[in-house]
Amino acid sequence: MPKRERNKFVKRGEIISITIEDYAFGGKGIGRIRNEEGEFVVFVPNTLPGQTVKAQIKKTSKRYAEAKLFEVLSPSEQEQEVPFQAIPGAPYIKLPIHLQHQYKKESTLELFKRIGKVEHIEDVFDEFIASPEVFHYRNKMEYGFSAIRYDFEQKTDVDEFALGFKKRGTWWCTENLDKDSGLFDKQVEDSLAKIRQFCINSGLEAWHAPQKKGFFRYFVVRKTYKTNQILCNLVTTSPLLSHFDMEGFVSLLKELFGNRLAGLIHTTNDEIGDRTLAVTGNETLIFGDDRIVENLLGLDFEISMKSFFQTNPKSAEKLYAKVIDYALEKAETVNGKIVMDLFCGTGTIGQILASKTTDTKIIGVDIVEDAIKDAKQNAKRNQIEGVEFYAADVGKFLLEFPQYKGKIETIVLDPPRAGIAPKTLSKVIKIGASRMVYVSCNPATQARDTETLMQAGYKISKMSLVDQFPHTAHIESIVLFEK
Repeated sequence: MPKRERNKFVKRGEIISITIEDYAFGGKGIGRIRNEEGEFVVFVPNTLPGQTVKAQIKKTSKRYAEAKLFEVLSPSEQEQEVPFQAIPGAPYIKLPIHLQHQYKKESTLELFKRIGKVEHIEDVFDEFIASPEVFHYRNKMEYGFSAIRYDFEQKTDVDEFALGFKKRGTWWCTENLDKDSGLFDKQVEDSLAKIRQFCINSGLEAWHAPQKKGFFRYFVVRKTYKTNQILCNLVTTSPLLSHFDMEGFVSLLKELFGNRLAGLIHTTNDEIGDRTLAVTGNETLIFGDDRIVENLLGLDFEISMKSFFQTNPKSAEKLYAKVIDYALEKAETVNGKIVMDLFCGTGTIGQILASKTTDTKIIGVDIVEDAIKDAKQNAKRNQIEGVEFYAADVGKFLLEFPQYKGKIETIVLDPPRAGIAPKTLSKVIKIGASRMVYVSCNPATQARDTETLMQAGYKISKMSLVDQFPHTAHIESIVLFEK
């Protein structure tokens, strides 16, 4: 068997300094190494043209390599200072928002040309929708405890109690968040140092990821823009729980947030895996309510700690308005007909659609039972009729209800990041709907599915992009397909 030819530029595991020259979809900066052998491309996520960065090579091939960002050694000339603490989750916060929009739009359209084989995508492009709030737009944040803190001055990790976000490129080490990051709630983030100090004073230890032991694991906060209240969840292991002053913790939160505090939930998580909510854990309401209410386009939605809900609700209103706009563009395909809302989550799109149509039956399908429970509850709360929700696998549901074949003219699709499984997509195509409104938080998988849909006789009529997550590489796309 012939040996695979290796590149002569970098080795796997090597740490390099490189200047970023271009931007590719998904926030991948493009750097180039030039020497007597020629030119070689290195992709580094979360970087910008003009930055010089330190990165580690993770994958190599003959033509290019992929690297992991360690740190930015020098900024781009396009970046500006901001009054927030830098965090790994907002790599572009110093880049003016109009340039963020430009990079996102150009790289996404290029993706549809390359992967979706849509040559003239600009001809069907409708609009780029900006987030109404550029800062403090998130309604949920998870802060992790760690027994290992990253020390920026020493540029190394130290054995010390920390509460904040994982250092980029590590799974064991956390950076303290001491003040507002610019993404979530300023009052909450400015108070995090006091919450951390209370936990340190308890004498109990933060989670030590390598040793898989410790007491404090996560502090999760949800916020509602409707009432400006917050719902908190403290996640710990269960041994030593009797040693923690939970009443004192509630008093601290009341002191910090006053009437804004809607409730505190305590969750036990004794699993060694790194996720907030344990499959086997217990959830106890310590104080107040276990859910809050958010309003979207005039409808109220109850949100529990586990509910999936749009992270940027003000931008989600713009997203949903555009989805409804596309779905209702030809009213005869919706009014008085059956509309399928696939991967419906808590049923937001289906309910808004039902409230804007006449004599239309909306069928919402999602595999997550908790989400469907919330969807039914919300429909009752909003007195929305004509909506039915099913907790089922989308692919299997379509086989179980053959009576809908040929009767559905419009389908709304909002799949998870991984996109639609090829078998499921072929079942969706077999329904024979004349129109599909496909919403995606990962245009790369949507572009892949576009080629399949075009081969099945659909064409793109319109496409819009929505900036749900400023200062990150993420972009949402809405595509209207018609036969």
